[in-house]
Parts: sequence; C-alpha cells; structure tokens
Amino acid sequence: MTGSGREAPLLRVRKVYHERCPGCRQERKTQADHRIPYTEFLYIWIACLCAALPIQSLFPYLYFMIRDLEVAKQEQDIGFYAGFVGAAYFLGRTISAVPWGIFADKYGRKPCIVISILSVIVFNTLFGLSTTYWMAIVTRGLLGLLCGILGPIKAYASEVCRKEHQALGISLVTSSRAIALVIGPAIGGFLAQPAKKYPNLFSEESIFGRFPYFLPCFVISVLAAGACLACIWLPETLHMYHDDKVEAIEEMEAQVADSTSEDRNAKQSGSGRMASTKNLLKNWQLMSAITLYCVFSLHDTAYLEIFSLWAVSSRKYRGLSFTSQEVGTVLTISGFGVLVYQLLIYPLLAKYAGLVKPFRSAAVLSILLLATYPFMANLYGVELKVLINIASLLKNMFAVCPFSGRNKLLAYYYLYCFV
Repeated sequence: MTGSGREAPLLRVRKVYHERCPGCRQERKTQADHRIPYTEFLYIWIACLCAALPIQSLFPYLYFMIRDLEVAKQEQDIGFYAGFVGAAYFLGRTISAVPWGIFADKYGRKPCIVISILSVIVFNTLFGLSTTYWMAIVTRGLLGLLCGILGPIKAYASEVCRKEHQALGISLVTSSRAIALVIGPAIGGFLAQPAKKYPNLFSEESIFGRFPYFLPCFVISVLAAGACLACIWLPETLHMYHDDKVEAIEEMEAQVADSTSEDRNAKQSGSGRMASTKNLLKNWQLMSAITLYCVFSLHDTAYLEIFSLWAVSSRKYRGLSFTSQEVGTVLTISGFGVLVYQLLIYPLLAKYAGLVKPFRSAAVLSILLLATYPFMANLYGVELKVLINIASLLKNMFAVCPFSGRNKLLAYYYLYCFV
C-alpha cells in the first residue's frame, strides 16, 4: 500500500493500437503531434456552417414562398402554413437524432458527416425547386431527417485533436452557428426572387425566374458540395477492429483489473457511480438547467420564425410590410452583433458576473423587450428601421446567455455521471 493509502494496481494498463483500425491510427497521430490540427478544424467548421445555413437562410423569404405556392386561401393564413414548413426540418432532426448517434458509433463519424452534407446538397436544392406546398414540406423534412451532423460532429471535434485542444474544437462547432446568423439571412434575403430584384442579371424566363427561391438554396448547395469534397480528406476517428484474440486478451485483463479494484473501491466508486446514474433524474439542478435550455431553444427558434413572418406581413394586419431583403438585412446586422458580443463581451460578463446572473437578467429583459414589438407597427421610415434593428440585436444578444452555457452544462453532466 502506498503512502496515500491506495494500493498499487496488479496489472499495468497499456494501450494497444491496431494497425488496421482508423481510430487507432488517428489517435497515435494525435498523441505524437502536439500542434493544433487547423486543417481538420477548418473542415469541421465548414461542414457545420453548411448544415446551419439552410436553417438561417429560410425565414427571410418563407412568407413570400408560401404566398407564391398559393396554398393559403387568405393572406392572414400564410403564417399558419409557413409554420409547418419551418417545423418540418426540426421534426426530422428530432426523430433522427438518436439513430444518427448510433450510426456514428457503429459505422464511423465520417460517413455520418458525408451523408449529412449530401442531404444538404440534394434536399436543399429540391426545396428551392418546390412547386407545391407538400413538396416543400417533404423536402424540408427529409433534409432534417438525413442531416444528423450535430451530435457526431461534436464527438469528432473532440477526437481529432489532443485533450488540451478539445475546447477549441467544440467552440468551432458553436461559432459556426454565429457565422450562419450573419451569412444565412443575407443569402436568403438578398438572393430570393432575383428576377424581381436584379432584372438586369436574371430574366423571368431563366430557371431563377421560374423558381424565384432556388438561387439562395443553390448557393448553399454549392457551398455544401465544396464541403463534401473537403470531407474526403477527413480522417476517421472511430475505433473499428475485429481482432478476436487481442480483444479476448484485453477483455480478460479488464475483468481481472475490475475484480481486483472492485473489492477495494466498491463503496467509493462502483456503488457511488451506480447511485449517481440512478439518481440522475432526481438532480433538480441538472434537470432545471436542461429544461431551461430546451425552453430557450424553443423560444429562440419561435422568435426567428415569428419575427420574419410579422416583419413581412401587411400593415393592415399590424405587420411592417418589409421585403425579404429588409428582413435579411435586420437579421444579418443582428447576427454580426451577436458574433461580436459572444466573442468579446460575453466572456468578460460571464467571468465577473458568472453564468446565472446574466441568464436571469437576459430572461427578464427579453420579456420587456418583446412587449414593445407590437407598438413598432406604428412607426415608419428611418425611425422604424433604427429601432427594429436595435431591438432585434438586443433580443439575439440576450439569447447568447443560455446557449453559451451549454458546454458547461454538458461538462457538469459528464462529471456527475462518470466521475
């Protein structure tokens, strides 16, 4: 027994690498190279950006697309039908999230990433070519169903680098959403209906004139095609080997090590960990954090869609009568402001005030801010544009507080369950 009161292990734990295993090859490379894998991180960032752009680019022109599909009998019903198109993508992602995680753990992260990017290329393009309402819903739903990149890409970002670089890899996944908040609305707002906005460049007889919402989808699909080509050079990080003899030896060694350590640490480790897992749902602090994150995710997505529909609605329905270009401008300015706030201001705020106080303040201020939106329908001209941009910027900045604490929530979950 050592001086610290702990017994020395009977078996020395050694890492066995398999030459035919892509995960082992990547792990050996990662352990030998102390540099930050900028190339892999760049590919990850581009892939996440391409997966986020179809979400952020939709809402500036969704109202006009539903109107042109002539599914709504009355103008005030356009928002009702637009809601189903917006929800179809997220319904698909909800259904396929767990199966995609299982797929990535069994067949690898790289196939999951490639299939997700291919789904963006195919179904985002078909969505832009939609000629009926149901075609729009089906293509949008299939896009969400087959784009299961969110979970596996986070695992990949942590596996492709050394432990000290994992925080940077995960932050790149998060930062891609902030960039999409800037680029997405600009693509959707400025490129939709190009034959009307840029008649000198696009004629009514061209494909972009006959399908007025195809150009923003086409641009995103081209970016996704480039990302798909870049994924060819992505290394696989999943450990996949089938050496039965080696696995049998390792399993026997693990069983012996577990049996010897179980007698020493049954109460300290085994029973405590099992109790922690069983009592996970009884941890009200953790459950409250997860519930709040879900509520604010719902709130953020609902705001993005409702704001876009409200802004383009007619004045007679208390809307703002904005064009898709004006909506895209407002959302782009907000996205750029959120990016600056998230990178420069929020880290200092969280450092000195913590995570809870800014979160509570943002929740209260969001209620007060949203209560002022209906009165903005009484404004016109420069006054309206200035105030709506300020309000949209503040609302999106308030949304940073719950979402920026996500990594700490996941870290707490991991420590609570497994440490």
